[in-house]
Amino acid sequence: MIKNNRRSAAKNHKTKVILKPIPGIDTFRAFIFPNNIREYRKKNSIGSLLQLAQRIGSITYIRLSKIERGEIFARTDELRAIGAALGVDPAHLLVDIDDRDFDIAEWAAEFLAPENVDPKADSVAVMLAAALRARRAADGALTITALEVDYGIAPVILSRIENAYKPIDRWNADIQQALFRLFGVAGVPELEAYLVAAHAKGELDEFLPLVANPETRNDKTRAKVQTLRDTLEQETAAPPRGRGKAAQPVLAKPPLGEDGPVPADDVLDTIHASDSATIRLLPVFGAPLNDGLVARIATGEQVEGPRNAGPRAYGLRICRPTLGSGLPGRSIVVVDPDRFPSAGGLAVIQEKQGLRLLSVTFDRQGRMLGYSEHPDREIAIDDIDPEHVAAVLSAQFE
Repeated sequence: MIKNNRRSAAKNHKTKVILKPIPGIDTFRAFIFPNNIREYRKKNSIGSLLQLAQRIGSITYIRLSKIERGEIFARTDELRAIGAALGVDPAHLLVDIDDRDFDIAEWAAEFLAPENVDPKADSVAVMLAAALRARRAADGALTITALEVDYGIAPVILSRIENAYKPIDRWNADIQQALFRLFGVAGVPELEAYLVAAHAKGELDEFLPLVANPETRNDKTRAKVQTLRDTLEQETAAPPRGRGKAAQPVLAKPPLGEDGPVPADDVLDTIHASDSATIRLLPVFGAPLNDGLVARIATGEQVEGPRNAGPRAYGLRICRPTLGSGLPGRSIVVVDPDRFPSAGGLAVIQEKQGLRLLSVTFDRQGRMLGYSEHPDREIAIDDIDPEHVAAVLSAQFE
């Protein structure tokens, strides 16, 4: 089992950024399920999370990424699948947050890029979330519908603001203007000053715990991890179920040729020939453009396409890790324009300037959304002409 020795490791890692907890604000609210998956993945020399997802097979890349980063809790069957892929007891993937050697700041530093760490901006986002909740609680007319109709803040955006999804400067200009009107301020500096003053007066105290309370997070983590431990122990201790008499295997008859049964060697040759005949080499495109886009320019390379690839399928070198480190910039994805993406997968959309790779999910209203990390983008896939949306079937690493 891997020890919680991150303190000494963090001290020796000069580039690692450790965020300091801010009184009243849980800087690490996104990390509800700290775990040892990343450590064991590195120990097994599995450099990419997508490679681990392919090895597991039953967990999508997007969900596995959220589990490893501690953003969602794994189920026991998922822990077993991950443990099997890593060759480790699934219970060893769990972390005791009350262990004196465990520090959430050091654990979270593994997943926070130094250039993206801004404690002040994160604090302001949390205060904004609490202030918006306070405004809605004080004004019964400020309903979800009213916010959408009068201010242009859609329900999914409202949910993200009220849960401090990202800092103010990462919302688009329309959302920023809507917030300025809602709080009666002229711009970002005035809004920040308003929030700091409201926090100092205690006006946000009732609502901050609803957004970012470390005790609430810790209680939730303790309870869920203990449940996972208990379930894993019960499943391990449970006696094997009795089995009935196994059915005798049915022997397949040898295939018939023109002169009778085909010899076994010929059958294998036929299978091998069939396998070879179904291999398709697809052209690879891809040249980097601004804003994370990729130009469909031929590279002269080819990539093997999966058997379910449609006639218009092609390879696309993504050029940059726009979805995070789990999908390196030199990766090649196989894109099928004749197949529509599904939640938990990846998609490529055609924009005016080029192609964009996105991870796909649904919001609470059932709308399909696409996300990119670098740059930060949230795109409503349902609003795009289906002809300009393609599914990603597979990925190849170099």
